[in-house]
Amino acid sequence: MTYPNTSILKANFSGPFDGHDSGGNIYRPFSVFSVLTLTLLAMLVVATFVWNLLVLVTILRVRTFHRVPHNLVASMAISDVMVAALVMPLSLVHELNGRLWKLGRVLCHVWISFDVLCCTASIWNVTAIALDRYWSITRHLEYTLKTRKKISNVMIALTWLLSSIISLSPLFGWGETYTEGMKCQVSQDPSYTIFSTFGAFYLPLCVVLFVYWKIYKAAKFRIGSRKTNTITPMAEVKDEAHQPQMVFTVRHATVTFQTDVDTWREQKEKKAALMVGILISVFVLCWIPFFITELIVPLCSCDIPPIWKSIFLWLGYSNSFFNPLIYTAFNKNYNNALKNLFSRQR
Repeated sequence: MTYPNTSILKANFSGPFDGHDSGGNIYRPFSVFSVLTLTLLAMLVVATFVWNLLVLVTILRVRTFHRVPHNLVASMAISDVMVAALVMPLSLVHELNGRLWKLGRVLCHVWISFDVLCCTASIWNVTAIALDRYWSITRHLEYTLKTRKKISNVMIALTWLLSSIISLSPLFGWGETYTEGMKCQVSQDPSYTIFSTFGAFYLPLCVVLFVYWKIYKAAKFRIGSRKTNTITPMAEVKDEAHQPQMVFTVRHATVTFQTDVDTWREQKEKKAALMVGILISVFVLCWIPFFITELIVPLCSCDIPPIWKSIFLWLGYSNSFFNPLIYTAFNKNYNNALKNLFSRQR
């Protein structure tokens, strides 16, 4: 999501030998900092696109992935691929042009709409995966495959529907994205700002934090109940009355009745809980600086340096790069499928 005055490749200098635009800003495209920044951001764009595309190709080619929860992962990968293909490159061009939009009003509307759509969908897809993991861990008996499929499809539909409503609202008169002076930015209408920030971030943030708190409580309860469901025997065995007595006592020994299926399920649940925790943590760390800034700055009528705004913006974009890395790192099936994919190509 892009907002005004967020150029990291623009410096504010004034002097008789400097080249200025009308606002007193100078752009030095061949400085070391500019070239390094451009290279790193371009690498981020390419890596985000390639990695998410690999996840999509893997899901499409492996039949066992054509079910829950891989449909949720596919939805997340689609939104992240769109971020890398349709949003990040134009945002990089926007930065290079000193936050001046030189591609026309129509393309500005298209770019901003896709920006809000894809970023919002990516955030809500993370929320949907967290909810699916929560229900599968805490309600694995009621949360059958059939129920899981229906709920996951509903969550995917709601994700893209809500994202479309938030992104397309400005096109129907709720604020303006293209203004005089070649500025292309998300609608700055106060009511739309509140609606979009809460709908795109603060609401899903509350959901994922609540979900992980419930997962943590469920895991803690399981550990506690496992400790109570143990037997501590203290046995005393005596021989016949006329025989020499033999006594033995077993102390501090516990016997836990646990099947292989329970052990496998516990390990799977622990791994899923860890994956969800890391996914949520990275999501919060990537997006919360950007959305806190966008909420506080208008309320306090203050401003922060443009370089920090741009850092927060691209930090949010980087969440689309981390999502597939985190999910595949905790799923051996994806790793094996990716290896087979490359081995077949050879």
